[in-house]
Amino acid sequence: MKFSTFHLFHRFDGQSFKDVYDYHLELIELAEELGFDGVRLAEHHFRDYGVVPNLFTMLAHAAARTSRIRLGTGIVVLPLHDPIHVAEEAALVDVLSGGRLDLGIGRGYQSFEFDGFGIDLAEARDRCNEALEVILGLWTRETYQHEGKFYRTGAEVSLAPRPMQDPHPPVHVAAVSPETVTLYAERGLPILADPAATFRKVVQAARTWQETAARAGHPPGAELVVARSVYVAPTVAQARQDQARFEAAFDRSRIFNERSAPIDAATGRAAQGFEYYQDRYLKGGTVSADFRWEQLEVIGDPARVIEQITLLRDAGFANLLCDFGSTRPMPVEEMKKVMRFFAAEVMPAFA
Repeated sequence: MKFSTFHLFHRFDGQSFKDVYDYHLELIELAEELGFDGVRLAEHHFRDYGVVPNLFTMLAHAAARTSRIRLGTGIVVLPLHDPIHVAEEAALVDVLSGGRLDLGIGRGYQSFEFDGFGIDLAEARDRCNEALEVILGLWTRETYQHEGKFYRTGAEVSLAPRPMQDPHPPVHVAAVSPETVTLYAERGLPILADPAATFRKVVQAARTWQETAARAGHPPGAELVVARSVYVAPTVAQARQDQARFEAAFDRSRIFNERSAPIDAATGRAAQGFEYYQDRYLKGGTVSADFRWEQLEVIGDPARVIEQITLLRDAGFANLLCDFGSTRPMPVEEMKKVMRFFAAEVMPAFA
């Protein structure tokens, strides 16, 4: 099992934007020091929920401050971008980092962000699929031309620079719904499973991916990634106590609300293609501590956390993307202690 850290870049009350960036860059440097395999950064727009609108700009900066750790997107919301620019910027980061880029992509889901760009959320899946076709075409062909429904290159173009990794940086697609998992498994594209989905759902997603990919003739061994909220304490009792403290310090409705929900404003229901998620982001504020403890979070003492990670590994996941507290207003030194304890007490069990 590989381990990576997730960075939302949530801006808490009283923080400047630079405070947020400095905080997470310090943690990225620590992750490399502690032996984590990679980091992944989240893209968001128009609110404090996440304040990195261009992941490649931040990853280029992180590349200059690190030397070994892999640098990933988690995720680029493809429908909000010109895929030619994504292919170029990602290739540039891959070269600058010495071939350390991992590209996580997805269709997005937040209606507030799509509205801000003037893009119909119901088009998200089709836009994402076409954009991915363009990116892979530009990366793998000497010259490439595309005329599609949403994107076009006009004349044939040749990408410059080209990615350092051959044939291109690893690509992971955000997916949990059975429909999306099957779609990308048929193409052999590994998934990045959602931290808001239960253990049962992500385990089923991994099994669906593996079975579908095998039927489609893809070789075994793909690196599936699963994202989880992660916290380990010396004892189970301390972990439960800390969980309650974390929850009391943060208003979950700032994340799970109508802005975050994939809702079509014209109907008040889930946008076309997002029926699987109906009401999910409107119910998040009422998730109980017991539900999170049993079904959502990798949390407990080292023995319990190792047991949970083993479950994910045995289901077929090869990389755990650890969110150690993106939505917790935790001082940087306290966050460093959390990461160090996990690295010392949990990671060696999977070496």
